[in-house]
Amino acid sequence: MQLSQQRRASKPYDPLYDPMTAKGLGPGNDYAPTYWIATADDAPQDDGPVTSDLDADVVVIGSGYTGLSCAIHLAKEHGIKATVLEANGVAYGCSTRNGGQAQISSGRLKRSQWIDRWGLDVAKRLHAEVVEAFALFTGLIRDHAIACEPQEGGHYYIAHKASVMPSLESETRLLNDTFGYAARMMSREELHDSVARDMEAHGAMWEPDGTAVHAAKLAFGYLRVARELGAKVHTDSPVEGWEYRDGIHHLRTPGGTVRARRVAVATAAYAPRSLHPQLRDRLMPIMSNSIVTRELTGDEREAIGIRTGSPLTDTRTLRHYYRLLPDNRLQIGSRAAITGRDAANPAHLNALRDGMARKFPALRGIELDHSWWGWVDVSHDMMPRITGMPDLPGAYYALGYGGNGVMYSAMAGRRMAQLVAGEAIPKLPIFNTELPHEGWKTPFRRLGQRGLYHYYHFRDERK
Repeated sequence: MQLSQQRRASKPYDPLYDPMTAKGLGPGNDYAPTYWIATADDAPQDDGPVTSDLDADVVVIGSGYTGLSCAIHLAKEHGIKATVLEANGVAYGCSTRNGGQAQISSGRLKRSQWIDRWGLDVAKRLHAEVVEAFALFTGLIRDHAIACEPQEGGHYYIAHKASVMPSLESETRLLNDTFGYAARMMSREELHDSVARDMEAHGAMWEPDGTAVHAAKLAFGYLRVARELGAKVHTDSPVEGWEYRDGIHHLRTPGGTVRARRVAVATAAYAPRSLHPQLRDRLMPIMSNSIVTRELTGDEREAIGIRTGSPLTDTRTLRHYYRLLPDNRLQIGSRAAITGRDAANPAHLNALRDGMARKFPALRGIELDHSWWGWVDVSHDMMPRITGMPDLPGAYYALGYGGNGVMYSAMAGRRMAQLVAGEAIPKLPIFNTELPHEGWKTPFRRLGQRGLYHYYHFRDERK
């Protein structure tokens, strides 16, 4: 795969952007220097910035996976041609900075935790929802010929220490016996022989549904499909003011005000806190770092023993997610800085390098081709929400995937499109209930997060 640089704007990428403190984002910022942007073809045509006042039936704020899926399904299933507003370039945020891992989940909680929180019946219906979502996701790629390099083969949830093996075994039994889902356990020896020679691994749980994709090619494929179906996608058009008057939402952008009766918010972690008071502090933006090595030699590939392109994730709370890319580079990511101001601190890159070397000692000190970071939209109860906004008629949002949005965002966009169109959706806890609100002031939230990180690291690394 030939590496190239894709630059779209005169303003350089801002590596220190922080949604908790910044007043806004865009327009005109360059993309983050990700592997995905460097190796994607040029993005399909968009509709450029808003240049005058205009009226729209439905406005979608955000052109990542969720927003574009919403526009696609509004057109396909409801005959509605949406207007999408994006602060910078298409899929500027999470959708071109993630690890490209599609798993059969919708948030951070496991099936056993669903049962503890909501009971068995709800857990079974939520499982059916994510099974349907995975089929929708793979169907979108197949039916619209989205060339995002899908690498199927399931998802490997790898025990990074011996003490987590009993809980993995218990979760595997639960998936099989209660949900009828054919997960299975693998020993360290089987994992090393047939999947990956991760030297931290003590075993793994394999889930049959898991696909790795090229993150930017997926987003740009969604863009092509949405515009083919009649959606307008206006880039470099951040929403700088939002007023609701006489049944109409007035969304002010630098180039003009867009008026609409219905608005769907799909900004993930990249919306400024000022976007709308009802959205403020519904999420805890968490930073994730990612690196991609140079192309591995044959001896290095043999040493790490990765024999799949499928997603690999370890069992840390501050987890590592990793995979072998189609061009024989290794990608690995994990949690990092707490504030944007600290994002470029070399300590975070060094910690990720050390994590890679613990798993694959042959890669210690290897040259990197790409290093970047981005913000993840973690909800305070670790599950997403797709819902209307109380006391704001015609306004909806889909947010809070907690790092598991590559797959479920396709269904979240579809469910939000159903809400926008006035259609009923399943009765589940993640629908038609708001994200929990966190009322702490920003400095105290960050202090709390710092304390949690220290605790999680202690718990993750304790034998």
